[in-house]
Amino acid sequence: MEFSPELSVNQPVLINSKFKVELVMKREDLIHPVISGNKFRKLKYNLEEAKKQNLNTILTFGGAYSNHIAAVAAAGKIYGLKTIGVIRGEELKDKIMSNPTLRFAHQSGMQFEFVSREMYRKKNSREVLSTLKSNFGEVYVIPEGGTNSLAVQGCEDILTDKDKHFDYICCPVGTGGTISGVINCSKPSQQVLGFPALKGSFLQEDISKFASKENWKLISDYHFGGYAKINTNLISFINQFKKEQNIPLDPIYTGKMMYGIFDLIENGYFPAGAKILAIHTGGLQGIEGMNLKLKEKGLPLLD
Repeated sequence: MEFSPELSVNQPVLINSKFKVELVMKREDLIHPVISGNKFRKLKYNLEEAKKQNLNTILTFGGAYSNHIAAVAAAGKIYGLKTIGVIRGEELKDKIMSNPTLRFAHQSGMQFEFVSREMYRKKNSREVLSTLKSNFGEVYVIPEGGTNSLAVQGCEDILTDKDKHFDYICCPVGTGGTISGVINCSKPSQQVLGFPALKGSFLQEDISKFASKENWKLISDYHFGGYAKINTNLISFINQFKKEQNIPLDPIYTGKMMYGIFDLIENGYFPAGAKILAIHTGGLQGIEGMNLKLKEKGLPLLD
């Protein structure tokens, strides 16, 4: 596969003289233009498993602007696998070419199955999975967001020995797979902080299914109203961060986490001398789609 995990580097972001903390970003977004960050990590062992089972079709789930859908489509093209995306929202059937994520996935060879929101909510049921398998034959199923035990195993590769001196590991949280892997490979002396991108208390339970340690907590104050919700404060922060650091942030996950980390630093959350590692989980393909939404609302665009 044309991925380069060795391109993930630790880039200094901030040494705050006032609060005496050091902030470094792990640039997982540099692994691949689309299959970057946690998407590469989550897919790595799943694609190997599909190959072991002699299954050449990957079926997965996602919404209109899903990073996961784009990544699976791109990986399928590189790996020579057929990909099927079960997409939430039947109305999107006629909007493939006007939606940057779906257009990219389509051009990468992904076949779509558009379903109602009601059916999508039941996507993990035996009934729906049985119907999909009868329609598409033998397929390797990867869940929405890519999180399963093999995905968590892949995310356990994110931290290396060069990261053992950090006191805090900060990670965006969507379905909980990435942070679970990070928790499992963290050191006992480290605290892992998760920044959920969506509302809800269910994540605590979901992460506990996969996480093998208890040195973690969720900070749920920076979801900006819920999944894919954004405001002018966050837009300004992301644009300023890119200008100052030359690091693009996606508005769904890493942008919200970095906003939260800076706010926590300013409010004295971290003790003096703390060394903080923030994980950039990629997802930059979603910026184009977000800008379409922002333009419709008359809001400033992401640079």
